[in-house]
Amino acid sequence: MADGTVVIAGAGIGGLTAALSLHQAGFDVGVYESVGRIEALGVGINLLPHAVRELDALDLIDALEARAVAPQRLAYFTKRGEPIWDEPRGRAAGYAWPQLSIHRGVLQQVLLGAVTERLGPERVHTGHHLVAVDDTAAGPVIVRFAERRGGPVTIEAPAAVVIGADGIHSTLRTQRYPAEGPPKWNGALMWRGLAEAAPMLDGRTLVWAGHPDQKFVAYPIADLPGGRQLVNFIAEFRTDGHALLEREDWSQPGVLDDFIDRFESWRFEWLDVPALIRSAPGTFRFPMVDRDPLPQWTFGRTTLLGDAAHPMYPIGSNGASQAILDARVLAGCLRSHPDDPGAALRRYDAERRPATAAIVEANRGLGPELPMLLVEQRAPHGFEVLGDVITPAEISAATEGYRRTAGFALAALAEGTSLAERDYRVP
Repeated sequence: MADGTVVIAGAGIGGLTAALSLHQAGFDVGVYESVGRIEALGVGINLLPHAVRELDALDLIDALEARAVAPQRLAYFTKRGEPIWDEPRGRAAGYAWPQLSIHRGVLQQVLLGAVTERLGPERVHTGHHLVAVDDTAAGPVIVRFAERRGGPVTIEAPAAVVIGADGIHSTLRTQRYPAEGPPKWNGALMWRGLAEAAPMLDGRTLVWAGHPDQKFVAYPIADLPGGRQLVNFIAEFRTDGHALLEREDWSQPGVLDDFIDRFESWRFEWLDVPALIRSAPGTFRFPMVDRDPLPQWTFGRTTLLGDAAHPMYPIGSNGASQAILDARVLAGCLRSHPDDPGAALRRYDAERRPATAAIVEANRGLGPELPMLLVEQRAPHGFEVLGDVITPAEISAATEGYRRTAGFALAALAEGTSLAERDYRVP
C-alpha cells in the first residue's frame, strides 16, 4: 500500500486476527490497545469450523487444538433434563475442520504470541486509547490516542487505513454515529463461570438446557489431569428489573445469591447444575446486549470490525467466529485492491455487513434456540413422546437455517479456500 501503515485499534480476537492476516498479505500493520497489559481474561467461547479454517490458514490450528476441546456433539434438553435433540459437530459432522471450545483468554494469547513473533513486539502498542480519527486531509489518516500509562498525553499516528476493532463501545463507531446511544438490552442476564468437574455425558458434548427465558449452557474447554475437565457454564434468565444491569464488562463479578435459587431444582441424572455452579471459584455477570445493524461501516479509509461493527447476542457461538471472518475478508479485499484502499474497504463492507446483520437479526429471533422455546410453550410440564410436541422437520428447519445464515452449513465449507485468498475485485 503506497501510503503507509494499517492501524488497528483494538487487540482483541478480531484485531489480532486482522493484524496476522494483513501481515500475511504483505501489509505494514500497527496494533494499538487501550489496556496497559493484555491479560488472559474472560471465560469459554466456541470457534465454529469456518472460523477454524481461517485460523488454520494462519498456521495456528495446532497451537489451538493443543489448548482446546473439540466437541463432537451439541445436545439440547428441557429444564428437567429431558433430551430434545442432538446433532454432531465439527469433524464428527463431516467438516474438514473441528469446532473448538477454548478459553477466550487462551485464544487471545495464542493470537498475541503469533503477532509478536511474526510482526515484532514493537508493532503492538498497549496503553493507547483511541480518541479520534481525522481523515479530512488528502494525506494519511491521523489517528489520535491517549496514552493511559503516562497520563493524558495525545499521540498521533499516520495511517493509510484505520480499522476500528475496539469493541462494543467503539470510539470509531461513536465518531461515525454519535447519536446511537448505548447497547440494547433484551432483559436477559448471564452469569458465566469456570469449574473443574467430572466429564458431562461423553466429555465432548455442548449442553444447552431450558428455554430462552431461562437456560443453562455448559461445555468443556480443557482436559485436566486425573480425567477431570475445565467446564465453562452460562446461567441465564430474563428479568424485568434493571437493578442488576450495569455496563457490559466480562470482568464484572457475579453474586451467587442473585441467580442460584432459580437453578436449585435443575438436578438431572447426568448433571447437577447447582452443584456445578457452586463449585466454581466465582462468576462474571453480563447483560445480553447487542446493537442495531448499521447502514455503513466504511467511511473513506476507515472501517469497523468485530464487536465494533456488529455486536450480537451470544447465541449460536458466533461472536468470535464472525470477527475472525471479518478479519480474513478484510485482508482479502485489501490484497485484491492494493492501490485503492477506499475501494477495498467498500468491498469489505459490502461482503460482511449484510451477512453479519442477518446473524444479529437471527439471534434476536432466537436462532437455533427456537425449538427449545416451542417445546417449553407446548409442554411446560414435560412430555412422554417428544414427537407429540415438536417434529423433526421443525427442529431441522431452525437449526439448518441458522447454519446457513451464519455461514457454516456443511455445503458452504466444501470449498477449502480461505476467505483471505479469494479475489474480491469483481463486485
